[in-house]
Amino acid sequence: MLVDTHLGSIETAADDAQHAEELGYDGAFTGEVSSDPFLPLAVAAGTTERMTIGTSIAVAFARSPMTLAYTAHDLQRASGGRFILGLGSQVKPHIVRRFAMPWHQPAAQMRELIHAMRAIWASWQTGEPLAFEGEYYQHTLMPPMFTPTRHQYGDPPIYLAGVGDAMTRVAGEVADGFLCHAFTTARWIEERTLPALAAGCASSGRGRSDLVVKATVFLATGTDEEIATAVAAIRAQLAFYASTPSYRPVLELHGWGDLGPELTTLSKAGRWAELVDLIDDDVVDAFAVIASPADVVEQVRTRYAGVVDRVSFIGSALPADLIAALQNPTTD
Repeated sequence: MLVDTHLGSIETAADDAQHAEELGYDGAFTGEVSSDPFLPLAVAAGTTERMTIGTSIAVAFARSPMTLAYTAHDLQRASGGRFILGLGSQVKPHIVRRFAMPWHQPAAQMRELIHAMRAIWASWQTGEPLAFEGEYYQHTLMPPMFTPTRHQYGDPPIYLAGVGDAMTRVAGEVADGFLCHAFTTARWIEERTLPALAAGCASSGRGRSDLVVKATVFLATGTDEEIATAVAAIRAQLAFYASTPSYRPVLELHGWGDLGPELTTLSKAGRWAELVDLIDDDVVDAFAVIASPADVVEQVRTRYAGVVDRVSFIGSALPADLIAALQNPTTD
């Protein structure tokens, strides 16, 4: 499998990306939390030569298809064709109350947004008039002055994030890859994600092999003290995710259906410190790989080899030899 890492802030992106490429990572991705996800990639494009760069994720509904199309086109050119546009929907309160953007039917809106971007890119590439008219987006004006210069790298791949079946099927139907949410397990991917992706692929006449699946895995490794520190941080992150109602199906699959509502109640009351106490070791073990450096590769392969195509980690960092071992299936 391909092994990816995460980039830090724009101030450190140049050094972080260069170091990641030297370690042998296949890709470096940014997320959209408290800063713009695209700006560090513009910096990283200039300090790397081989490694893929991408967003995992940028919030799609905070932007229009046109603004996304311009940014992705620029980053694809700047990176020499190494950019991946990873998109996610976010949840309604953030779209409406934080970004002040409209919220529709998220799966249908995402499908149309991706079609709209591809129509924009096609217009730029071919010179044909832009005439996209959908239910949520209409793009019918593209004067020559506002058409970017063509480049030889083609459209960037679009990866779509999701948890539920509806968005996952959309990814199989119209995207080039799927980004598994960090709040997922190998069992969820095998039993729920892959069948939904296959259904989406079939609806558009594609096979499952036409789609790249990327997982973000919680990882705790190193010395005993480093593992304990990583596990504590992972437990807190899992508590936060598990308090979100839209992620409850993952808990229910594992028989923890009562946990989600209890965590939600505590979060609404602002009792954040109490959430962590409800995440027991069984929950942590389901979501995280916890292993000594000698056992990490085997445990990651056991869970994810043949299930996903790319993997990145939250928690502990990996040295170059373990990165290479994960990339090479013949390495002991």
